[in-house]
Amino acid sequence: MTSTTPQSTPTYSSCRHSAGWLCVLFILTLALCVANLFWGSLRIPASDVWNILCGESIPDHPSWSLILLQNRLPQMLTALLSGAALSCSGLMLQTLFRNPLAGPSILGIDAGANLGVALVMLFLGGSISLGSLSMGGYSLVIVAALIGALGIMALLLGLSSLLRDPLMLLITGVIVSYVSGSLISLLNFNATSQGVRSFVLWGMGNLGGVTLQHLPLFGGLCIAGLLMATLYIKPLDALLLGDRYAANLGVPIRRTRGSLLFCTGLLTATTTAFCGPISFLGLAVPHLTRLTLRSGTHRTLLPGTLLMGSSLMLLCNLISVLPSDGNVIPINVITPLIGAPVILYILIHNSSSIRN
Repeated sequence: MTSTTPQSTPTYSSCRHSAGWLCVLFILTLALCVANLFWGSLRIPASDVWNILCGESIPDHPSWSLILLQNRLPQMLTALLSGAALSCSGLMLQTLFRNPLAGPSILGIDAGANLGVALVMLFLGGSISLGSLSMGGYSLVIVAALIGALGIMALLLGLSSLLRDPLMLLITGVIVSYVSGSLISLLNFNATSQGVRSFVLWGMGNLGGVTLQHLPLFGGLCIAGLLMATLYIKPLDALLLGDRYAANLGVPIRRTRGSLLFCTGLLTATTTAFCGPISFLGLAVPHLTRLTLRSGTHRTLLPGTLLMGSSLMLLCNLISVLPSDGNVIPINVITPLIGAPVILYILIHNSSSIRN
């Protein structure tokens, strides 16, 4: 299966269509950002929310300022950045491997993060001590996930110089995922019930764990990866037509492939470490963007994918607080409900295309 090839000569009407939808997605993203600040599991009057955002305090309800500034604001920014990061990773991987079913989880990078978290939660009991230095809690989870994800990313970058065929690299990522899953199952088998419960809850995804203290690191890594992705718009368009065609256009195939793997690995590792493994979004959003914008060029697809991913993650975050009783629905319960229909449509569409 191959992904959609770019339009060689986009018409004026198609450019207007894409530009119009980009404006709609931008406005939708802004509206959802505002909604994430004004709507939560605890009802706060809109006028008070506005006053708090303007720097005023509410004497009768001092906790409202903490809820808005320490919880809703970081959570909104986390949803905005994580949605863009995962969707951008999915788009680049689908182009790199020319496979519509490629996604951030297919290379095993999030499996490496899972393994790192499983080691500290299930094997080390959630804390580690090295002499006078000790670490535990959420900070240790972030560090373990980053180390695990970056370790797998380094392995794949090393193999990319040996495996010239992208399909072989794709298969290697799947093998890494299975090996990591086996090790996690072994750790689960010997872990305490509390450790298993903590690991399962982390695996459901959570946008509320990124605090204002963690936000600069999380945001800096995500923005760095997204900016790097914008530098490869033209090479991505060339890669859609095949490695040989791209090489004839002067694209250094091996170096570009390594850079794209590093970029997608950085975005996936950062998001998985801070928010847990979030499924389906990176796989489904690029296809939703193609269907919406009716474009195959990355000059249009990349910003459209970023906006679509951010808006969908913001929407998922809104849905997660629907119970309004203080409980939050895990993100991984919501994202498959959006992603699964898209993937089924792609499978059915490709199947009908092959028959015809």
